[in-house]
Amino acid sequence: MFFAMNRFRIARGREADFEQIWSERNSHLDGVPGFIEFRLLRGPEEEDHTLYASHSVWHDRDAFTEWTRSEAFRKAHAGAGARQDLYLGPPQFEGFESVLDS
Repeated sequence: MFFAMNRFRIARGREADFEQIWSERNSHLDGVPGFIEFRLLRGPEEEDHTLYASHSVWHDRDAFTEWTRSEAFRKAHAGAGARQDLYLGPPQFEGFESVLDS
């Protein structure tokens, strides 16, 4: 399995706006080959931001890579830069392959 995460530093006081954007967006993930699940995670609060992570699970890295090259990916990210006032810097991508399952 492959786990894809993007970390977002969201300006304090803007958390509800960020969460609303995610709850109203169409991820275009339904029916994408290899997609298993998605979660939006809220993390610790710092003085100037709250940390969030988008977390998607894929059958393997190849399935994730194919999605990033697809029309579904382009549609899902079409308005990504529209609300820059929410973010303290760009998202940080992290990808992980499962090496031990229980």
